[in-house]
Amino acid sequence: MDAKILLYQINHKRIEMITIGIEKGLLSEETIKSSQELDYLLNVYHKHSVTHSHQQT
Repeated sequence: MDAKILLYQINHKRIEMITIGIEKGLLSEETIKSSQELDYLLNVYHKHSVTHSHQQT
C-alpha cells in the first residue's frame, strides 16, 4: 500500500476518532473502536516504513 494513502487514512481516522470522542465520550464503544482502527493503521504504516527503509540500504 502506498505511504501517501496510509497517511491520508490515518489522518482521516484521527479526525473521526476525535469527533466521536467529543460527541459520545472518550470511553464510548465507538470511540474505542475508532481508536483501535487508528492503531491498526499506524502499525501498518510503521511496518511499511521499516520495510521500505531496509530495502533502500
